[in-house]
Amino acid sequence: MEPNSRETLQADFDTFDISEELGFLLEEPLSNLPDYYRVWMDLANNLTHLIESCKLRDLVHKMPVLSPHLLSNHRELRLAHLALGFISMGYVWQEGQHAPAQILPKSLAWPYWLVSRRLGLPPILTYADSVLANWKLKDPTGDMEIENMDLIFSFPGGESCRGFFIVSLLVEMAASSGITGALEVMRAMKILDLIGIQKGLAKVTQSLKKMKETFKLMHNHVDPTAFHGTLRIFVSGWRDNPMLPRGLLYEGVSNEPILLSGGSAAQSSAIQCFDALLCIQHEDETGAFLTRMRDYMPPAHRQLIETLSVCPSLRDFILSQASSDLCQAYNSCVSALVDLRNYHLNTVTKYVIVPGNQARAMGCPLRGVGTALNKTGTGGSSIMVFLKSVRNTTQKPLILEKPFASREPEAVHVIQNQKWQ
Repeated sequence: MEPNSRETLQADFDTFDISEELGFLLEEPLSNLPDYYRVWMDLANNLTHLIESCKLRDLVHKMPVLSPHLLSNHRELRLAHLALGFISMGYVWQEGQHAPAQILPKSLAWPYWLVSRRLGLPPILTYADSVLANWKLKDPTGDMEIENMDLIFSFPGGESCRGFFIVSLLVEMAASSGITGALEVMRAMKILDLIGIQKGLAKVTQSLKKMKETFKLMHNHVDPTAFHGTLRIFVSGWRDNPMLPRGLLYEGVSNEPILLSGGSAAQSSAIQCFDALLCIQHEDETGAFLTRMRDYMPPAHRQLIETLSVCPSLRDFILSQASSDLCQAYNSCVSALVDLRNYHLNTVTKYVIVPGNQARAMGCPLRGVGTALNKTGTGGSSIMVFLKSVRNTTQKPLILEKPFASREPEAVHVIQNQKWQ
């Protein structure tokens, strides 16, 4: 790579808060806050025991209202958001689906609201919290492999909880080279560098394939019954959720309940970046839901998706070039994203639909989600309808074998006259 290109790429990494090796993951997350916040850390560190012994709500009621003003940097704010998110989810769902809390006490709600405002994130546990910022190495000198990784905070669910969040994190890490590839395509388009576009697309394709391979680890580390019956409720939100239809009242913050979606793979900045790059346009309710999920991403990551979205169309540009190699590179990329989404759909069937049907047939457990979220995603979408819609839309931009014969003669002119943001 040319020195200037390297500098440009580094500037993009800084602007969009990306790590070349880790993608959107938070690098070296903290696992301790200043001593003033010890009560938060004590609750978050002992969350599983406190939920299972039904003691968490009582301890939260005794908790002082702490000011977040002593949190001085981004990593401290992210850890505070993570801790308060885990405690809030545990508080709301401690008694299971039959008795969710309707009110988040001021001792949680007020500092959580202020920390969220400083980060530009909503006051609920997001994918950016539980997946991107909830990791540590058992051996700090070792590699980022599943055996050497652990969570900062956990929910009930044992190894399946650790496996679910860590495998999701490793999938995000596999996306890192694809994010770099997307940036390279964006830069190459500006200077009409066809080879650069092709190389960048090849990088995205390889990254998507690696994401799918990494995703397969889920089957070794997450038990479907434990995921559906124990863990899943703790990442459920209070928007489009039949268990909390009016939302959750944040005491001291608002007089009306607030509606917020739970953590969801739809909040993955990486996948939405690839959609934006490849000009995949999700429409109607699906598109509206995915756009809303951007509000649950760190602002810098959201900004990258929006930057890619307003670039001139990569697909139109490729159609304007008589290059079968470029066309093939684009199609390979789209196909790899379709494959990843197909795999995700099948995995959701195994981990949500099948155990959900079994729970309904047998009568669901007290704490588990049971049938209430059987067809609804933790983000609030109608899960299989949503995933099939997303998969089908991803296939649509594939360029036919002979795209150039039907190309409108002015296509080249239009592309060359589009201005970059």
